[in-house]
Amino acid sequence: MLTQTDRLLRRQTAESVLRKAGRIALERFRTSSFTVHEKGMHEFVSEVDRETENFIRVRLAERFPADGFLGEELGGAHCAATWIVDPIDGTTNFVRNIPFWCLSAGFVVDGQPEVGVVYDPNLDEMFAAHRGGGSWLNGKPISVSNTATPKGAILAFGFSFRASPECNPRIVSHLLSSGAIYRIGHSVSTGWAGPSCRIARHACWGRTLRRSMPSWCGAASSAAR
Repeated sequence: MLTQTDRLLRRQTAESVLRKAGRIALERFRTSSFTVHEKGMHEFVSEVDRETENFIRVRLAERFPADGFLGEELGGAHCAATWIVDPIDGTTNFVRNIPFWCLSAGFVVDGQPEVGVVYDPNLDEMFAAHRGGGSWLNGKPISVSNTATPKGAILAFGFSFRASPECNPRIVSHLLSSGAIYRIGHSVSTGWAGPSCRIARHACWGRTLRRSMPSWCGAASSAAR
């Protein structure tokens, strides 16, 4: 059974680890000093993804050796208590020198999100949350907007090549008729974890969800609620 002390310790540790990893990744991003491979249609992986994931894995294991680890690039396995990590969320942007990407780490116990940390090195924004402990941005508490309807609110969403093509026009049409101001996300992180975190600080009212996403896409931001 996790205590609030356990959650806070893991949150603070993840913040420190992601900040260090993010600074290293940002330097590589600025100099474009990395190789890139294509994993599949519209899916890329850089050596920075793998190096960043390994950096995070090693440092979390040093502090919490009994915790499991599952990363997007190097894999791992689910266990009762597992860190789920996307080392560079928004790799397509990263490899094309578009500054909309971040690092995310979530700690899940028996399917329950307990801790979530999302770090955007380009803006030096650290979003963090743990169950029962609120949500934070750079050490300051944040909360969701009290806007009750989509009219005039900002709604973030992104298109997926996995979705049926006919779905996208219907989504846009519905958003326009609802009176929402919509913005298209630039990656799963800035389009999923990023807006999910920005929802928590009033910058965004809501976001659309893809019908299916791998676990590392939402593990961190799911704790910010």
